[in-house]
Amino acid sequence: MPLFQQAAFHTTVAHLRDLPTDAQCEVAFAGRSNSGKSSAINTLANHTRLAFVSKTPGRTQHLNYFRLAAGKYFVDLPGYGFAKAPEEIRAQWEGLLAPYLRYREALHGLVLIMDSRHPLTELDLQMLGWFAPTGKPIHVLLSKADKLTRQEQVLSLRQVQAVLKDVGGNCTCQLFSSLKKSGVGEAEAVLSRWLGLEISDEAPPIGLPSERTARQKKRSAIGWSARHGGDVDKH
Repeated sequence: MPLFQQAAFHTTVAHLRDLPTDAQCEVAFAGRSNSGKSSAINTLANHTRLAFVSKTPGRTQHLNYFRLAAGKYFVDLPGYGFAKAPEEIRAQWEGLLAPYLRYREALHGLVLIMDSRHPLTELDLQMLGWFAPTGKPIHVLLSKADKLTRQEQVLSLRQVQAVLKDVGGNCTCQLFSSLKKSGVGEAEAVLSRWLGLEISDEAPPIGLPSERTARQKKRSAIGWSARHGGDVDKH
């Protein structure tokens, strides 16, 4: 059973004064419009219509809260590729988003969705540079990975990882596909730690599948006595 399958819509927030007072831990999802943000939330929750998927930039104008457990929430932020939105709406978003991301104590981390075919846009870099000083972790989901070849996936992932090293040591990155349901386990492992939720299976390592396979083969090649008689890298 997916870790976040109990997710349910809780409330929509248009003003900071309306933020849930019972929140103990929140994970926010940000990304450009049409980056696959809503689809990623739906996939993690194993729900087809939990978060509204729209092809209209800036359709989500407020903070949408989804309850996972008592005091624990996913928060769907407005897409930030909203150049066509009226100036007053953009001002409203900025007035809501800026203080929320900078000062919300219950916010424990940011999931930044980037289209794996076009990562690290100017707005993506602005969001990274803006949120990183909070000291809270950032996890990048490179969405729509199924639309890339294996070689293109490797290049996209390593390109983003290189940039994240310059941003700070509190950033991680992975490939993700809502269509193929790939990368769900890796994302669950990261978000469960942020939220303080238990995950039944061993948390999968973050990285390329080929790299994980290589590590597994390396471990299996070590004899039983070596594995159990000495120090072992437990990741």
